[in-house]
Amino acid sequence: MRNRWRQLRAFLSGHIRYRITRAGLLFTLAISIVAFAAVVSANNLLFLILATMMATLLISGLVSRLCLAGLELDFQVPDHIPANRSVPARLYVRNHKWLMPSFSIRVDPVRAAGLETSVYFPLVPAASTLEEAVSVRFPKRGAYRENGFAFSTCFPFGFLEKVARVTLRREVIVYPPIDPQPGFDDLLEGIAGEIESHYRGLGRDFYRIRPYEIFESARHVDWKASAHTGALQIREFAREQEQTVEIYLDRDVPREQDAWFEHAVACCAFLAWRLSTQGISIHFRSNGYLFRQPEDGDIYTILKYLALVYPQRIGATEAPHDDASFKIVFTASARAFHDAGWAHARLLSPDVLPVPAASAAGPPDGATQA
Repeated sequence: MRNRWRQLRAFLSGHIRYRITRAGLLFTLAISIVAFAAVVSANNLLFLILATMMATLLISGLVSRLCLAGLELDFQVPDHIPANRSVPARLYVRNHKWLMPSFSIRVDPVRAAGLETSVYFPLVPAASTLEEAVSVRFPKRGAYRENGFAFSTCFPFGFLEKVARVTLRREVIVYPPIDPQPGFDDLLEGIAGEIESHYRGLGRDFYRIRPYEIFESARHVDWKASAHTGALQIREFAREQEQTVEIYLDRDVPREQDAWFEHAVACCAFLAWRLSTQGISIHFRSNGYLFRQPEDGDIYTILKYLALVYPQRIGATEAPHDDASFKIVFTASARAFHDAGWAHARLLSPDVLPVPAASAAGPPDGATQA
């Protein structure tokens, strides 16, 4: 019965909530005092003043209600949004009323909207649209499908604050954070050195001078260095083959390690982003999923997958596809991948990639994963 009464009250109020301000409380107290004095003294002037004060209060409520009527909100965010990073967005407020403008309108984030600060519009003219540059920031990855905002106004006298909530049912995909977290830069530096060592060979760019090995071609012998050291030395060059890194994210993670999985996803996104900006091809795999960048698309496809990925018990461990590429594996079962042919890969397990103490698992309220 109580729930039905709340629903009926919300319907009758047009989904507008009221809050009495401090000025409203003082004005209500003044009305009570004048009403008591008018009744006790039977003074017609006091009754006239009381009627004027009550009319002022009613007009204040009507005008503020009309200010919120006919307002429409639109919120445009960039196509690519990483978590924990402020990005510019555009906020549009339209007034569909033909004649009456709206005064003193404030827009506040309510639920998972990402808006960092409130936006204030002193005047929204009739039949017009105002645009405001804002900054948005989402705390974690995921799909934000219901972004809540609230219109509020205290116009004209500040006795009542009326709030009308608006929900934009528009999906916003938020990527994992691509900014470095503690330990990520050191990990990237070590992996970059391993990739360079993995792809050293014979090509055009000079790499180093090293001792001659049996059956190597004599055309790359550095005779000056050989004469200086007394032993044959080879001029080694960087291999002309395009550098490719195969990144594997294992989704087969126990429930008690959900926090580590979130940390692994963030690290995976960071490495994929930074390596792709260095011109390295990324072959991303994850329990049956394969995407080759740039052959199949850009890096944002990988980031979108990482935005929506979730742990899932799989069972079988896949073998590597390309023996020539450098491999990075994020897994909670390092032994299983070692036995499945990933012995030469860089295995990042919970022991190697610990979770920072401040990390939390799972998406925030309003964000979902698919």
